[in-house]
Amino acid sequence: MRRGKIKVAVGISGGVDSALAAALLKEKGFDVTGVFMECWNEPGCRTDEDRKDALKVALKLKIPFKVLDFKKEYKRKVVDWFFGQYQKGRTPNPDIVCNREIKFGRFLSWAEKHGFDYIATGHYARISQTAHMPFQKTTGSLASASDLLRTRPAESPKATPAQPGSVSFSVKDAGDLRLLQGVDKQKDQTYFLALLTQKQLGKAMFPVGHMLKSQVRREAKKRGLAVWDKKDSTGICFIGHDYRFDEFLKRRIAEHPGEVVDTSGKVVGKHRGVEFYTIGQRHGFEVKLASTQRPKLYVVAKEAKTNRLVVGSKKDLKRGEFKVEGWSLIGGPRITLGAGLRVRIRHQGELTGCRVLGKTVKLKKLVEGVASGQVAVIYRGEECLGGGVIED
Repeated sequence: MRRGKIKVAVGISGGVDSALAAALLKEKGFDVTGVFMECWNEPGCRTDEDRKDALKVALKLKIPFKVLDFKKEYKRKVVDWFFGQYQKGRTPNPDIVCNREIKFGRFLSWAEKHGFDYIATGHYARISQTAHMPFQKTTGSLASASDLLRTRPAESPKATPAQPGSVSFSVKDAGDLRLLQGVDKQKDQTYFLALLTQKQLGKAMFPVGHMLKSQVRREAKKRGLAVWDKKDSTGICFIGHDYRFDEFLKRRIAEHPGEVVDTSGKVVGKHRGVEFYTIGQRHGFEVKLASTQRPKLYVVAKEAKTNRLVVGSKKDLKRGEFKVEGWSLIGGPRITLGAGLRVRIRHQGELTGCRVLGKTVKLKKLVEGVASGQVAVIYRGEECLGGGVIED
């Protein structure tokens, strides 16, 4: 039988969500250490301010505080990869990769090496368990922590039988943990966690996943946490707040003008380089049509090899299906993809009914803005099943 308290390393970012997560864990009797991950510290970002706020939280809670320097790993695994994807004409999601490689990769490895049982973050997500119930191994007040930190097995959606044309996936030694949406659907962050594995989820805690954002702020204020009213961070973290997105790209990608063509291949204008545009964008490129002939044009495709930007009408943006490079499924062999699913192609994007046939996702209605490099995340009910990168 395990002796002593369960040790948890909490990733304290300097925001209210992770601050309250640390407070709740300490109140439940866990041995909590606050950890600030320094991943990027260049002009425009708020790393220094966030680190100071994280330290204030740790001092208020009277818990140990450590700063981990992951700048080298973050640059290689996230930032360099991000630029590489854009140079291929794709639309990558660095937050998903950061979670997989840094927060639940390097941070988790560090925590295990230093004797921690779990890591915790302020993500709005929940983990249900059927076979895996770590708190049952403890006694006293810690046993009640399962009500706060993980959902009861009965709340977990049941896997449905295989559907015709479906595809099953096998992952060696997969467990039975399920990733569920956060209670606050406006803040749900399962999209960013969709590529995590059973092992990673088995070592994770999401203490605020059962709460609304308004409750989080209220509870943080009640506990005297100075960050209770701190504004939420938005956008891509390493770009910061002082730069426009295209200005950041220019650090590594020089402008290289190319042709703008319509869907028939006719040249209608010019652009600065396909990397500086996203699917659905309406501005930033020149069109040589008379104003009376010029309809509303949108970027509908990017041809990186020829540096050509394809524009078309809003109707041309709509897709009824797309393919992914392959699936990363959280549940392993218990998961069968088929009918009765929903898919999301961007954070907080609409959940659209779909069928999955191998690597093909067939949508129940047309959607706009499907772009290669994005991650398509699949849901069954509240359960996030996993995701796959959209093909070119």
